[in-house]
Amino acid sequence: MRTHIIQYYQQYEQLVSHMDQVFYQMKEQFSDCVTCYLGCADCCYALFDLTLIEAMYIHDKFFELVDEQQQKGILEKAEKVDRQIHVIKRKAFKASQSGRDQNEIMVDIAREKIGCPLLNEDNQCILYEHRPITCRIYGLPTAIGEKSYTCGKTNFEEGVTYPTIRIDQIHERLLALSKEWTLKIGTRFDKLHEVLVPLSMALITDYNDVYLGLKQAEADEENKGSEKCDK
Repeated sequence: MRTHIIQYYQQYEQLVSHMDQVFYQMKEQFSDCVTCYLGCADCCYALFDLTLIEAMYIHDKFFELVDEQQQKGILEKAEKVDRQIHVIKRKAFKASQSGRDQNEIMVDIAREKIGCPLLNEDNQCILYEHRPITCRIYGLPTAIGEKSYTCGKTNFEEGVTYPTIRIDQIHERLLALSKEWTLKIGTRFDKLHEVLVPLSMALITDYNDVYLGLKQAEADEENKGSEKCDK
Protein backbone atom coordinates (compact mmCIF):
# COMPACT_ATOMS: atom_id res chain seq x y z
CA MET A 1 0.00 0.00 0.00
CA ARG A 2 2.75 2.48 0.95
CA THR A 3 4.63 1.79 -2.28
CA HIS A 4 1.52 2.74 -4.25
CA ILE A 5 1.21 6.10 -2.55
CA ILE A 6 4.72 7.37 -3.34
CA GLN A 7 3.82 8.58 -6.84
CA TYR A 8 0.83 10.46 -5.44
CA TYR A 9 2.99 12.03 -2.74
CA GLN A 10 5.31 13.17 -5.53
CA GLN A 11 2.38 14.78 -7.35
CA TYR A 12 1.35 16.43 -4.09
CA GLU A 13 4.89 17.75 -3.61
CA GLN A 14 4.80 19.20 -7.13
CA LEU A 15 1.65 21.11 -6.19
CA VAL A 16 3.35 22.27 -2.99
CA SER A 17 6.36 23.47 -4.98
CA HIS A 18 4.09 25.39 -7.35
CA MET A 19 2.24 27.09 -4.48
CA ASP A 20 5.58 28.03 -2.88
CA GLN A 21 6.60 29.69 -6.15
CA VAL A 22 3.32 31.59 -6.22
CA PHE A 23 3.87 32.77 -2.66
CA TYR A 24 7.41 34.04 -3.26
CA GLN A 25 6.41 35.73 -6.51
CA MET A 26 3.60 37.53 -4.71
CA LYS A 27 5.87 38.41 -1.82
CA GLU A 28 8.38 39.94 -4.24
CA GLN A 29 5.71 41.78 -6.24
CA PHE A 30 3.83 43.06 -3.20
CA SER A 31 6.60 43.25 -0.63
CA ASP A 32 4.82 46.04 1.30
CA CYS A 33 1.68 43.92 1.62
CA VAL A 34 2.99 40.45 2.45
CA THR A 35 4.20 40.77 6.02
CA CYS A 36 5.06 37.14 6.87
CA TYR A 37 8.22 36.80 8.96
CA LEU A 38 10.03 34.14 10.94
CA GLY A 39 8.37 33.79 14.32
CA CYS A 40 4.90 34.96 13.25
CA ALA A 41 2.49 32.16 14.12
CA ASP A 42 -0.87 33.72 13.25
CA CYS A 43 -1.63 31.02 10.68
CA CYS A 44 -0.74 28.33 13.25
CA TYR A 45 -3.92 29.18 15.18
CA ALA A 46 -6.29 28.99 12.21
CA LEU A 47 -8.77 26.12 11.83
CA PHE A 48 -8.81 24.21 8.55
CA ASP A 49 -9.14 20.65 7.29
CA LEU A 50 -6.88 18.43 5.20
CA THR A 51 -7.84 16.11 2.36
CA LEU A 52 -6.86 12.44 2.62
CA ILE A 53 -3.68 12.68 0.52
CA GLU A 54 -2.36 15.68 2.47
CA ALA A 55 -3.38 14.26 5.85
CA MET A 56 -1.54 11.00 5.15
CA TYR A 57 1.50 12.88 3.84
CA ILE A 58 1.74 14.99 7.01
CA HIS A 59 1.16 11.88 9.14
CA ASP A 60 3.93 9.92 7.41
CA LYS A 61 6.42 12.80 7.53
CA PHE A 62 5.70 13.29 11.23
CA PHE A 63 6.52 9.70 12.14
CA GLU A 64 9.46 9.64 9.74
CA LEU A 65 11.18 12.86 10.82
CA VAL A 66 10.18 13.60 14.42
CA ASP A 67 12.01 11.63 17.11
CA GLU A 68 9.99 9.33 19.37
CA GLN A 69 10.51 11.43 22.47
CA GLN A 70 8.94 14.47 20.79
CA GLN A 71 6.20 12.40 19.18
CA LYS A 72 4.63 11.42 22.50
CA GLY A 73 4.15 14.99 23.72
CA ILE A 74 2.90 16.22 20.35
CA LEU A 75 0.40 13.38 20.02
CA GLU A 76 -0.96 14.13 23.50
CA LYS A 77 -1.34 17.75 22.45
CA ALA A 78 -2.99 16.67 19.19
CA GLU A 79 -5.60 14.63 21.06
CA LYS A 80 -6.44 17.62 23.25
CA VAL A 81 -6.63 19.97 20.23
CA ASP A 82 -8.81 17.51 18.36
CA ARG A 83 -11.33 17.42 21.20
CA GLN A 84 -11.48 21.22 21.18
CA ILE A 85 -12.03 21.30 17.42
CA HIS A 86 -14.77 18.68 17.73
CA VAL A 87 -16.65 20.95 20.15
CA ILE A 88 -16.34 23.89 17.75
CA LYS A 89 -17.53 21.85 14.78
CA ARG A 90 -20.43 20.43 16.78
CA LYS A 91 -21.48 23.93 17.76
CA ALA A 92 -21.26 25.04 14.10
CA PHE A 93 -23.34 22.04 13.01
CA LYS A 94 -26.09 22.85 15.50
CA ALA A 95 -26.08 26.48 14.34
CA SER A 96 -26.43 25.31 10.74
CA GLN A 97 -29.31 22.99 11.65
CA SER A 98 -31.09 25.87 13.35
CA GLY A 99 -31.01 27.82 10.09
CA ARG A 100 -28.30 30.33 10.92
CA ASP A 101 -26.54 31.98 7.96
CA GLN A 102 -23.54 29.95 6.76
CA ASN A 103 -21.34 33.03 6.34
CA GLU A 104 -21.96 34.01 9.95
CA ILE A 105 -21.05 30.51 11.06
CA MET A 106 -17.82 30.64 9.04
CA VAL A 107 -16.94 33.99 10.60
CA ASP A 108 -17.45 32.53 14.07
CA ILE A 109 -15.19 29.58 13.22
CA ALA A 110 -12.55 31.94 11.84
CA ARG A 111 -12.52 33.77 15.18
CA GLU A 112 -11.66 30.56 17.04
CA LYS A 113 -7.95 30.30 17.73
CA ILE A 114 -6.44 26.94 18.64
CA GLY A 115 -2.70 26.36 18.43
CA CYS A 116 -1.51 23.70 16.00
CA PRO A 117 0.01 20.71 17.84
CA LEU A 118 3.12 21.07 15.63
CA LEU A 119 3.82 24.55 16.99
CA ASN A 120 6.69 24.53 19.48
CA GLU A 121 7.43 26.87 22.39
CA ASP A 122 9.44 29.18 20.11
CA ASN A 123 6.41 29.72 17.82
CA GLN A 124 7.99 27.61 15.10
CA CYS A 125 6.61 24.60 13.24
CA ILE A 126 8.57 21.44 13.93
CA LEU A 127 7.51 20.08 10.53
CA TYR A 128 7.92 23.38 8.66
CA GLU A 129 9.39 21.97 5.44
CA HIS A 130 6.39 19.65 5.13
CA ARG A 131 3.63 21.93 6.42
CA PRO A 132 0.22 21.91 4.67
CA ILE A 133 -0.50 24.06 1.61
CA THR A 134 -2.93 26.23 3.59
CA CYS A 135 -0.05 27.28 5.87
CA ARG A 136 2.13 28.14 2.86
CA ILE A 137 -0.33 30.59 1.28
CA TYR A 138 -1.87 32.06 4.43
CA GLY A 139 -0.38 35.52 3.97
CA LEU A 140 -1.77 35.98 0.44
CA PRO A 141 -5.23 37.03 -0.81
CA THR A 142 -7.37 33.91 -1.18
CA ALA A 143 -10.94 33.20 -2.22
CA ILE A 144 -13.46 30.46 -1.48
CA GLY A 145 -16.43 30.73 -3.78
CA GLU A 146 -17.31 34.41 -3.94
CA LYS A 147 -15.76 35.30 -0.59
CA SER A 148 -12.25 36.75 -0.39
CA TYR A 149 -9.94 36.43 2.59
CA THR A 150 -6.54 37.62 3.74
CA CYS A 151 -4.51 37.52 6.93
CA GLY A 152 -5.32 40.44 9.23
CA LYS A 153 -1.62 41.16 9.68
CA THR A 154 -1.02 41.91 5.99
CA ASN A 155 -1.18 45.33 4.32
CA PHE A 156 -3.43 44.42 1.40
CA GLU A 157 -5.92 47.26 0.97
CA GLU A 158 -9.65 46.66 0.95
CA GLY A 159 -11.22 47.54 -2.39
CA VAL A 160 -7.98 47.07 -4.34
CA THR A 161 -7.76 44.15 -6.77
CA TYR A 162 -4.85 41.75 -6.24
CA PRO A 163 -3.93 38.37 -7.74
CA THR A 164 -5.93 35.89 -5.67
CA ILE A 165 -5.46 32.20 -4.97
CA ARG A 166 -8.60 30.13 -5.57
CA ILE A 167 -8.74 27.76 -2.63
CA ASP A 168 -11.50 25.77 -4.32
CA GLN A 169 -9.19 24.86 -7.20
CA ILE A 170 -6.45 23.63 -4.87
CA HIS A 171 -9.02 21.68 -2.88
CA GLU A 172 -10.38 20.02 -6.02
CA ARG A 173 -6.88 19.01 -7.09
CA LEU A 174 -6.17 17.46 -3.70
CA LEU A 175 -9.50 15.64 -3.75
CA ALA A 176 -8.71 14.33 -7.23
CA LEU A 177 -5.32 13.03 -6.06
CA SER A 178 -6.99 11.38 -3.07
CA LYS A 179 -9.59 9.75 -5.31
CA GLU A 180 -7.00 8.50 -7.81
CA TRP A 181 -5.06 6.85 -5.01
CA THR A 182 -8.08 5.25 -3.31
CA LEU A 183 -9.16 3.80 -6.66
CA LYS A 184 -5.63 2.49 -7.15
CA ILE A 185 -5.61 0.60 -3.86
CA GLY A 186 -9.14 -0.72 -4.32
CA THR A 187 -10.74 0.49 -1.09
CA ARG A 188 -14.22 -0.75 -0.28
CA PHE A 189 -15.12 2.74 1.01
CA ASP A 190 -16.46 4.67 -2.00
CA LYS A 191 -16.32 8.03 -0.21
CA LEU A 192 -12.96 7.62 1.53
CA HIS A 193 -11.33 10.26 -0.70
CA GLU A 194 -13.88 12.84 0.50
CA VAL A 195 -12.89 12.54 4.16
CA LEU A 196 -11.55 15.83 5.57
CA VAL A 197 -9.78 16.05 8.92
CA PRO A 198 -7.92 18.73 10.92
CA LEU A 199 -4.16 18.28 11.24
CA SER A 200 -4.58 17.10 14.83
CA MET A 201 -6.70 14.16 13.66
CA ALA A 202 -4.25 13.41 10.83
CA LEU A 203 -1.48 12.93 13.40
CA ILE A 204 -3.38 10.59 15.71
CA THR A 205 -5.13 8.53 13.02
CA ASP A 206 -3.76 5.08 12.24
CA TYR A 207 -3.96 4.85 8.45
CA ASN A 208 -3.87 1.09 8.44
CA ASP A 209 -5.56 -1.37 6.08
CA VAL A 210 -8.75 -1.43 8.15
CA TYR A 211 -9.08 2.37 8.06
CA LEU A 212 -8.39 2.41 4.32
CA GLY A 213 -10.98 -0.25 3.61
CA LEU A 214 -8.50 -2.87 2.46
CA LYS A 215 -9.29 -5.30 5.26
CA GLN A 216 -12.29 -5.92 7.48
CA ALA A 217 -11.89 -5.19 11.15
CA GLU A 218 -11.00 -8.21 13.26
CA ALA A 219 -14.34 -7.95 15.04
CA ASP A 220 -16.16 -8.28 11.72
CA GLU A 221 -14.14 -11.37 10.89
CA GLU A 222 -14.90 -12.90 14.28
CA ASN A 223 -18.61 -12.21 13.87
CA LYS A 224 -18.59 -13.89 10.48
CA GLY A 225 -16.87 -16.91 11.98
CA SER A 226 -19.48 -17.09 14.75
CA GLU A 227 -22.32 -16.90 12.24
CA LYS A 228 -20.84 -19.81 10.29
CA CYS A 229 -20.56 -21.89 13.45
CA ASP A 230 -24.18 -21.13 14.39
CA LYS A 231 -25.30 -22.38 11.01
